[in-house]
Amino acid sequence: MQIETVVGAIQDQRADAIVVNLFEGVKNPGGATGAVDAALQGKIRRLIAQGDFRGKAGEVAVVYPDGQIPARRVILVGLGQASEFSQGKVRHSSAEAAKKARDLGAANIYTIVHGAGIGGLHVEQASQAVVEGTILGLYRFRELKTEKPERPDPGRLVLVDSDASKIGAAGVGARRGQVMAESTCFARDLGNLPANVLTPVKLAEIATNMAGITGLKTTVLEEGEIAQRGMNAYLSVARGSHRPPRFIIIEHSGAGSGDAPIVLVGKAVTFDSGGISLKAREGMEAMKGDMAGGAAVMGALRAAALLGLPLRVVGLIPAVENMPGGGASRPGDVVKSLMGLTVEIVSTDAEGRLCLADALTSAGDYKPQAIVDIATLTGACQVALGDQAAGVMGDPSLVESLRKAGERSGERVWPLPLFEEYDEQIKSQVADLKNTGGRGAGAITAGCFLKRFVRPGLAWAHVDMAGMSRQENGTAITPKGATGYGVMLLSALLGDWAAK
Repeated sequence: MQIETVVGAIQDQRADAIVVNLFEGVKNPGGATGAVDAALQGKIRRLIAQGDFRGKAGEVAVVYPDGQIPARRVILVGLGQASEFSQGKVRHSSAEAAKKARDLGAANIYTIVHGAGIGGLHVEQASQAVVEGTILGLYRFRELKTEKPERPDPGRLVLVDSDASKIGAAGVGARRGQVMAESTCFARDLGNLPANVLTPVKLAEIATNMAGITGLKTTVLEEGEIAQRGMNAYLSVARGSHRPPRFIIIEHSGAGSGDAPIVLVGKAVTFDSGGISLKAREGMEAMKGDMAGGAAVMGALRAAALLGLPLRVVGLIPAVENMPGGGASRPGDVVKSLMGLTVEIVSTDAEGRLCLADALTSAGDYKPQAIVDIATLTGACQVALGDQAAGVMGDPSLVESLRKAGERSGERVWPLPLFEEYDEQIKSQVADLKNTGGRGAGAITAGCFLKRFVRPGLAWAHVDMAGMSRQENGTAITPKGATGYGVMLLSALLGDWAAK
């Protein structure tokens, strides 16, 4: 989508559709909406008076100017209660307005910057949220469809502000919003691809191509090199599949970034059958999305490169397929990890933590400032938090940084404890530890397991996004299917780090 910013009055724009807003409960619109209403001789006020529009968050109405202004249509979108207003409301309302514009066949949309006036948001924040909401709301996965959509997406979004002093900041926010949203859509595309298309080898090819376009550096380790490094816990997951694993390393070195890197680790199981501990048939098709953590890391690295963040960032993505083949691990097998710890495999369906274990140990080789891993790791986390937040645990200061980044980006996380008493659940009688601690506190004991593979003294946090990777029903900004969760969370964290 082409994104622009212009100085001017929204009612003077010649467009297929212009977008204005209203807070819930407002009877007489002011600001830009009031100016449009005056130009339309009170059509918006009459709509409100008749009870046909109340300004609820995401509510949409269409007003036809009949030649009174140059625009063909006015889309009025609700922002909800002013007391509950936030960047998230801007994303939500912008998404609904964009979808309505598409339904109407609008090729271009001109919009005011929701929240930059009476809403109290800084114009840069508001512009970013408008663009994010628009792009995310319009997302559709059509790569494998042969039939063209009935209505194409609008190709142009123009942000309009009457204050020339704000337009520079609006442009900066719009650019950031476009990069964030398009990087999220990149991750969504990966999560929606079927496992026969997105194999570990294919994921590595996509990472390499993306890196070439954005100026990132990639290194891809094949099975022999992974074995030579001693990453046997990770390799144990790959043994049941005839599709070989790939360990993907992506590096961003921003201008002037001489400090130790931040390392992001993303689980990328391109299909998880459960291995010999086979999953139930119902819903197994969704296990193509067990690579969502790896997709989030790839999207965050893409955003870091395009935004030119002055940081060193390393992404480590252990890509693998978990299948019940003749070489697959058996429950009761013991493997030796890169850290040197031995692990009893109690369940082959607790495979993600085996991949992450060796990747987290490898992360220590970079002597990083911090390590963050992200994974669709446990059903227990989804049971605990549903699809409203991911679980996060680890170093308290890093957990708090992620919590703040989640609130701002709209990709929330919620802290879980790592009390040492939970370690008892992952003790093994035949090895140093076992790969699952049973049903009780399943998300936490998984975190306890991962903590054992982080080199001493390093700041580390673990994000369990099991409930966040897919939407079964869809929301305003997330259609049914892969969400791309984690890209905006990690990007917001990196942005905060760059601003220090």
